[in-house]
Amino acid sequence: MTFRLVETGERRKKTMAGWDYETQAREKGYTAVCGCDEAGAGPLAGPVYAGAVILPFGVEIPGLDDSKKLTEKRREALFPVVQELALAWAVAKVDAEEIDRTDILSARMKAMQLAIDALEVPADFALVDGNRDHGKTAAVTTPHLCVVKGDSLSMSIAAASILAKVSRDHCMMEMAQVYPEYAFEKHKGYGTKLHYERLRAYGPSPIHRRSFLKNL
Repeated sequence: MTFRLVETGERRKKTMAGWDYETQAREKGYTAVCGCDEAGAGPLAGPVYAGAVILPFGVEIPGLDDSKKLTEKRREALFPVVQELALAWAVAKVDAEEIDRTDILSARMKAMQLAIDALEVPADFALVDGNRDHGKTAAVTTPHLCVVKGDSLSMSIAAASILAKVSRDHCMMEMAQVYPEYAFEKHKGYGTKLHYERLRAYGPSPIHRRSFLKNL
């Protein structure tokens, strides 16, 4: 089932900011609505992560927003808060090898569906950040709605974005210990000047995405 967001003044008077999409899903009869977002689509190295979160409807989490708009310190502070307050949460990943074997869009979709499937409270509807719900080899199969800029518009998606981003950052900090020559702790695998310098000096590591390095 699909629906569009009704953005009337009357509706906005009746709903909290950030809960419009969850409200309309509930009005359609869904009872366990999760937000879902991914992190790490663009880096040259490391997995792509996804988070899925079911929040108690209307819960207030001060400062919660799109993870990209927040400082690392703020994201780290919100991470355990989201975990504690959520009715259910899960994080999943797809590694670099599979990204190379398929494609990054498919890997993103697979990671999101894996996160949704891992929720201890099964979600009957998902609010998915972005405008895509399938790639060549994977898709979001839970009934869902794609929400462009959803991490700024939906509390549930914003919460998922925090879990995905912080979990991936933690992973890359661990990889910095395994492969210290690449300085992953500084750039988290993104294509910075420093990262390219280290790649030219040492070549790709086992966690680099070869399909992203064709012009190296």
